[in-house]
Amino acid sequence: MGRKKQEDNPANDFDFDFGNIEVPEFDPAIFDIIPNTAEPDETRYTNPKVYEAKPQYILYENADKLAKELTINKGERADVFVSGAFIFGDFIEAYIVQRNAKVKRMTITTLSLSQENTDSLRNLLVGGYVDELNLIVSVYFYSHERWSLIPYIYEKLDIDDKFQMAVCATHTKTCTFETSGGRKIIIHGSANLRSSGNIEQFTIEENEELYNFYNENTDKIIESYKTINKPVRDSKLWSIITKKKFND
Repeated sequence: MGRKKQEDNPANDFDFDFGNIEVPEFDPAIFDIIPNTAEPDETRYTNPKVYEAKPQYILYENADKLAKELTINKGERADVFVSGAFIFGDFIEAYIVQRNAKVKRMTITTLSLSQENTDSLRNLLVGGYVDELNLIVSVYFYSHERWSLIPYIYEKLDIDDKFQMAVCATHTKTCTFETSGGRKIIIHGSANLRSSGNIEQFTIEENEELYNFYNENTDKIIESYKTINKPVRDSKLWSIITKKKFND
C-alpha cells in the first residue's frame, strides 16, 4: 500500500496468500521470440525484464482488517493491492460502520454485484449509516440478472425513497460518499463490489475537488438512466412550482 505520510506498513508483517488461485511457474524463455543479436541501439524489440514483486506492493486479503487499520486523513490517499479473495463491498460497509460514520450521500458504480453485496448495502441503509444511496450498474449485469438479482436489489434497497438505481453501458468501479461532517471520500480502481478471483487495486482518498468531479458526471448518468420513479415532494416540489410561476 503506497500512502502519503505513512511510516509503517502493517501489511508487510505477513506473507501474502493468494488462496486457491493457481499461479503457474514463470518461464522467461517464452519471451525469447526475437533474437537479441544486434547492438542495443539497433534493436527495435527487446525482451521484457523479469523481476519479483516487492512485498510493499502487495497488501490485504481481508476487507474487515484493512478497513480497521486504514486511516485516511484530510488530503491523504492510499493505493491498495488486494487478492482475489478480497470483497470490495465488505470493505465499504466495514470502513463506515467501524468509524460509526454518518453518510449523507453515497454513489457506487460497478459492473456487477452479488446478493451478499446487496445485503451489505441494506445494512448501511437500515442501520442509519447512509441517508441516500445511488447505484449505477452495467447493462450487461442488468440483462443477465433481470429476473433474479435485480428484483432482489429493488426489494432490499428501495427503502423510504433513499435508493436509486441507474443502468447504462458502464465499466467504471467507483464509490463516493460525503459524511455529515463534510468529509468527501472517493474510492476508485479495478474492483467490482464482489470478489473476482483476480488481484485487484483501488485508491481511496479524501479530495473535495475530485469528489465533485466524479459526482458531477455520475449525477448526469443517474438523471438520464434512473430506473425508479420517485414522487416530487416538499421543498423540491415548491421550488418547481415557484420556478414555473415566475418563468411564466
